Amino acid sequence: MRIDSAVFPCSAQPASNTEFLTTPPHERRFYQKITDIYATSVDYNKDAPTTKAFFAKVQNKLHYAIHGHTAAELIRKRADSSKPHMGLTSWANAPEGKILKTDVAVAKNYLTKDELDSLGRIVNAYLELAEDRARRKIPMSMEDWSKRLDAFLEFDEREVLQNSGKISAKLAQTHAESEFEKYRIVQDRLFESDFDKAVKKLAAGEPNTRDDG
Repeated sequence: MRIDSAVFPCSAQPASNTEFLTTPPHERRFYQKITDIYATSVDYNKDAPTTKAFFAKVQNKLHYAIHGHTAAELIRKRADSSKPHMGLTSWANAPEGKILKTDVAVAKNYLTKDELDSLGRIVNAYLELAEDRARRKIPMSMEDWSKRLDAFLEFDEREVLQNSGKISAKLAQTHAESEFEKYRIVQDRLFESDFDKAVKKLAAGEPNTRDDG
């Protein structure tokens, strides 16, 4: 599973930070700003396991505040091979391209538009407060920032996650990939490539409007 780019850069490691890599560049720049805020922590070390665990915890707090589940719980709940697009609302090659195995363990990819909008508003508002504190050069540890996030969510009358959730990142990833293997059979049968579509148009006597120049 991957740390969510819709919050922090969700991953095959315990909700770490590879979802960041699947995010469009304009979103990446936005969420990188949040990572930069936490990088001002006096105890920040980008390569430390504790830092990856911290980002996973923050990601889960933000997810929980929006829909009442951790990133792993959301994937376990919504990844379903019997649903259109396997329950995904976005994926790297959306909307016409195939869903890939790398798409299905990304919690952000299962969020509804309303959930994404709500998440964006929370992140924006929290970012404003965090940037102001960073500009004032108030020494903050990563745990201090985490407590500030809790206080911010409580102020906004959001539920605050108090534990690590009921589903592990590994279990969520295994479930999502198992559902993908079932879904891929259907997807491969139904998928039409650009070439297939062009051949059908020509066979039907329709002009191929694709501009190869």
